[in-house]
Amino acid sequence: MKLAIAVQRYGAEINGGAELHARYIAERLARHAEVEVVTTCARDYVSWRNEWPAGVESINGVRVRRFPVRRERTPDDFGRHSRRVFECRHSIADEIAWVDSEGPTSPALVDYLVRRAPDVDFVILFSYRYYHAWRGARAVSRKAVLVPTAERDPAIGLSIFGPTFRGVRAVMYNSHEERAMIHAAARNDDVPGVVVGVGSEVPERTDPERFRRKHGVRRPFAVYVGRIDENKGCGELFRYFHQYAATFVRGLDLVLVGSAIMPVPKHPRIRHLGFLDDRDKFDAIAAADLLIMPSYFESLSMVALEAWALGRPVLANGRCDVLKGQCIRSGAGLYYESYEEFAETLYALESNGPLHARLGANGREYFRTHYAWPVVERKYLDVLQRLAREGAGRDIEPLPGWFNRHRRILAPAQEVLAGIPGGAVNSQLPTSHSQGDRSRATGINLGVGSWELGVDTKRTWK
Repeated sequence: MKLAIAVQRYGAEINGGAELHARYIAERLARHAEVEVVTTCARDYVSWRNEWPAGVESINGVRVRRFPVRRERTPDDFGRHSRRVFECRHSIADEIAWVDSEGPTSPALVDYLVRRAPDVDFVILFSYRYYHAWRGARAVSRKAVLVPTAERDPAIGLSIFGPTFRGVRAVMYNSHEERAMIHAAARNDDVPGVVVGVGSEVPERTDPERFRRKHGVRRPFAVYVGRIDENKGCGELFRYFHQYAATFVRGLDLVLVGSAIMPVPKHPRIRHLGFLDDRDKFDAIAAADLLIMPSYFESLSMVALEAWALGRPVLANGRCDVLKGQCIRSGAGLYYESYEEFAETLYALESNGPLHARLGANGREYFRTHYAWPVVERKYLDVLQRLAREGAGRDIEPLPGWFNRHRRILAPAQEVLAGIPGGAVNSQLPTSHSQGDRSRATGINLGVGSWELGVDTKRTWK
């Protein structure tokens, strides 16, 4: 089998997000098929500036072909287009202009996919909202398999993406919440799809004490791993932790691992270690009492999966449907929706508390059952083999003519998003509730009593 995998950026130095997801999948599928990665020369996800040379190279044994970005993204231009389509009535032409301003704008990459399509079995496209994925899906829909990495943000409410989700051969979802959201937005239930996510290169052994010695970490701590950014919920995390530290003087410290896009507060119980290599990162997670995930928007949290693989509980922002759903389904994490819940759950997850060991064991089992690499690889291969047996796919819905493309009759994407049902997906919840049931919680038996996890049953998908 021959596969092309298209993603906006690609490199061994990129250690998060859809780009790392794509690299992991490319390297794993390369064990079973002939794989070529098709990407851009951009290294920076904000500007899409060309920094790597165009051409072909090998990264970890996978052939990578890079194409230049025609123009860099400018924040003012992208912001103007975003305000128009997210907040105002607008046209299909406005949405296409938004995709072009989002970037990375590389017509040469899309042209190559068109030329390459007859010689490959499938083109796997990562991240639905970017230029290469939207235009690539339209160009090679009969061979396109989409990995959306979709979050609950206004982009999912743009009308141009419905035909994409309905027109590709298959969709590889990151979570049950992502699938439910896309089904509601695009009505693509008849398109083959599977919730698969991604595995991780978790080491068999870690050395927590080595990490503590190297970085001078002596007290118990919670760890955050990722980009330190307001968009990742870090501003709220810092505000909540300041209150927590003042109240729980013997409580946990907070250790941050990752590049900072926003200022890190100067506080005696907050340590920012910057970017760490994989060995230090995994040792840090293993040394921590728990992992905190404060993000409002995720399609899948790879670092949460890594924490569970290492037997560490997760404390997540409950306003993120995906994180909330994963905590519930795994029985390996708690979540918060206010400072009071943040403080109480953080206290409950300390390593000397009654929940810590049970949630940690649940996390290991959840990772092994759903996200170990043999499981992920098998899901991808099963879908691709099934599609190969079914033969050629269908053409994607054509764009309307010039006049209809420019009619500003589409609702603001924020309004569309507000109408899409949300909430955590949990098949174990009851299918109905009495009208008078105002309870926010469902109990999950953790073997140490029933812990009330705060599930909003009125907002939960069945």
